[in-house]
This record gives sequence, C-alpha cells and structure tokens, in this order.
Amino acid sequence: MKTNKLFKKLAVMFTLILGLAAVSDANNVTITGTSVAGSNITFNISWDNSWNTNLAPNNWDAVWVFVKYQDCATRLWAHAGLSNIASDHTAGSPLQVDPVTDGKGVFVRRSALGGGAVTSTSVTLKMTIPAGTYNYKVFGIEMVNVPQGNFDIGDGTSASTYNSINITATSQSGGLTAAALGGASVAVPAAFPMGYNSIYCMKYEITQEQYVEFLNSLTYDQQRSRTINDPIGAAGTYAFANGQRNGIRISVPGNNSALPAVYACDATPGVENNANDGQNIPANYLSWGDIAAYLDWSALRPMSEMEFEKICRGPVARIAGEYPWGSTAITQVYNTLGGMAGLLTATESYSPASNGMCCYGVGSASTAYGPLRAGIFATGSSGRASAGATYYGVMEMGGNLWERTVTTGNATGAAYTGVAGDGTLDAAGEANQATWPSGTTATGSGLRGGDYVNTSVYVRTSDRGSASSAVTTRSYNQGGRGVR
Repeated sequence: MKTNKLFKKLAVMFTLILGLAAVSDANNVTITGTSVAGSNITFNISWDNSWNTNLAPNNWDAVWVFVKYQDCATRLWAHAGLSNIASDHTAGSPLQVDPVTDGKGVFVRRSALGGGAVTSTSVTLKMTIPAGTYNYKVFGIEMVNVPQGNFDIGDGTSASTYNSINITATSQSGGLTAAALGGASVAVPAAFPMGYNSIYCMKYEITQEQYVEFLNSLTYDQQRSRTINDPIGAAGTYAFANGQRNGIRISVPGNNSALPAVYACDATPGVENNANDGQNIPANYLSWGDIAAYLDWSALRPMSEMEFEKICRGPVARIAGEYPWGSTAITQVYNTLGGMAGLLTATESYSPASNGMCCYGVGSASTAYGPLRAGIFATGSSGRASAGATYYGVMEMGGNLWERTVTTGNATGAAYTGVAGDGTLDAAGEANQATWPSGTTATGSGLRGGDYVNTSVYVRTSDRGSASSAVTTRSYNQGGRGVR
C-alpha cells in the first residue's frame, strides 16, 4: 500500500492540491495528484504487472482503494464513506471502479482482458462524509481476485490435515460437521467463510511501509497498543525490535501521552525512507491483535484457514504434501548477507530461479536473518512454481512469515462470520468486530504456511499443526495479510 499526498480542503466547495508523489516498490502501486472538489476526490493511480484473464486461473488483480480524512480541529483521522453506486465513480481507460455494498472502499481494476503495467490513470470517487475542513489520504493495497468455486481441502499427508474432501456450494450453504472435516476440527456453520465464495486476497504480506502508514493515522494511545516501544521514545527508537530486518522507527516522538508519534522506515539508520530502508520487507513482530487492527482499519478482514487452502490450491486436484505453488518441490532461500545490510534494497532478488523458491528453515532467531522482500521470487519470466505463487497469483503464502488465520479448531474460531472491518478501531487501538477472534486473547486464531525459521513441513498447504495456536505475543517470524 502506498498513500497519496496529504492535502487540505479549506472549504467544502474549494479544492487544494498538494503535489508529492507516492511510490511503493513492494506492491508497485503509486497514487499521485490528489484533489478534492465538493464530495469528489480525484487522483492518479498506476501499478505494474496487472492482469485480467479468461484463461486459468480466470481472474484479475485489483487495488483496494480507501480514503481517510482528518478533522483539522481535532486532528483525528476517520474512514471516509464512498458511494456504493458504480455510476458515482469514474476511471480512465483501461480501468473500472467496482464499489462495495458497505461503502468502505472500492476495487480499481482492468475493465477488459489484458495485462501489463497500468500507467498513471485518473480515478474520481464520490465520498459520503459530512461537510468540514479536512486533510485527506488515499490508500491502495494490491489484491488478487479468487473466484467462486469448488476446491479440495486436506492432502492425506500433512500434520492434522483436514479430511480429503471437496468444498462446494452445498458445503457453504449447509455447514460441515466435525466428522466431515476431521483433523481436530469442530463443526463449522454455513456463516463461516469456507472459501467457496469469491473473495479478494492481499497479494503480499503487510509490509513495513504499510504498517508505518497505519501507525501514522492513529492516536497516541492506539499507537502504544500497536507497537512494542512507547511512542514517546526518542527519535530513532525502534517500534518493535532492532533485528530480524524490521526497520520501523520513531521519526518524531509523541508528546505528553497525547500527541502521536510519527513513524518512518529507517532500517539503515540515517536518512529515513531511502530505497534500502526496508519499506518492502514484510512487517514481522506483528501479533494477532496488530494484524486484526490493521485489517479492521483498512476495512479488510482476516482469512479463514479454509480460505487459505482455497487461495493456495485453487480448483485443481490436491497433491499429497504439496506446497502453495502446487508441487512438492521446494528450494531453500534466505538472507545470507547479514541482517539489515543484506539484500535490503527495494530490488533485492535471487537468481537463477528454481522451482519452489521459498524462504524457510534457517533454524535460528539470529538477527542475521529475517523475511525477504515481498514478491521477491516473481520476475517477468518466472512461472508459478519458480515464483512461489499460489494458483491465483498470491505471493509468499508459504515461508517468509507465518500467516495468521481464523481456525476451525475451536468454537471461538468457528463462530467467525467473515464480516469485513469498518475502518475504525476502539480508543485502545483494538479491532472492534464482534465475531473476530479477540485481539487480546487471540483465541480462535492460528498459524498457517510456515516461516523463515522453521522446517518445510509447516509450509505445506494442508499442514494444520499450528492451526489453532492462539499466540498473543509478538514474534520475529509472524506477519499476515487480509481478504475481503
């Protein structure tokens, strides 16, 4: 995700444009040239490697776009409503705008079959917010469409795997018994998101730049809940820890337990937000509470562990012991150059590509290791296996950092209904969605997909050995992403 420009609207019927460009190499989304006229907000958007295909996997990518606005009197940020009527929004060729029912954002995507870079294209969205004097930020998160359809769960080999069954419309509408699911699962009702229905999934794990932008829209008390070190710390203080390639630091300290801090990416201390400051490295040290808060704030939601298998495997037949890229081949790759100094630039890469490229198995929490750049194995010539991509084109669902999912292993997880976040947090910075696993106890959540430390067995698509691990602490090997 990368924000637009921050700018100020002096009155409801006047427009003021600020001009800084916003660039994000992790997801390649750029939003620039933001302006407001009346209730309309206009900006230019571009991103690389876009597609819309009617061949397998019969899907497209998109950018989830949402708007935050800041009251100039209180300096508090709020989530802007957007019209849920398609004709209220416009986009230049080759794009279209798909609104959502709750008006918390829109999906911007290709309007016709095709692929390649989307060059800077104008988009205008109609907001539904009260009159006032505001600052604005436009955010964009790259997503991948996962179409509705049947798919397999379980592989007959991995730890605590589900029974090898097919999820269908009947499964989703009627629910499934514990006996049908197997694998130490409880029964799941029809309201539980099993993966049959169409969703969008974040293409990459939450990056450090995305988490910085999240922190910079929170109050002091909310920031304190969403970091390890207090926001009042001195400039240069790490938000989480000095190691494992996490470079989120305090740029401007908070004040008097009221004024929030300003955070930046500064993995190589000196000038903040340089190309080698870790913006595109997935954000580790995130607890379940941190991830749930980020997803609620961005009006996304956690994925269920059944959706995890759908996103990885797609509609093709299961393979015993397969990894998210659809085969049993795996090639170990990890940072060998040492901590922050090693391959930290925005374009860090590994070549030549081999099948099953995956960051796993270093076996140590040493600060010399850590997650690799989001999308690191994908190139212009890589295929699914060499890029380590899922069937639908989602990256790093295996290895790098553990994915946090909602489990079917207990009643708390099975009560999840898949409602999306509403863009707001409570005063303490916690997600406030009733059926989500609690941000403080994490009961109902779990881990899927493995990480850069542990062995490859956890990377398997159907491995449920940690599917009900309600970890509340922050760890160097945990991150996450969301769906909608």
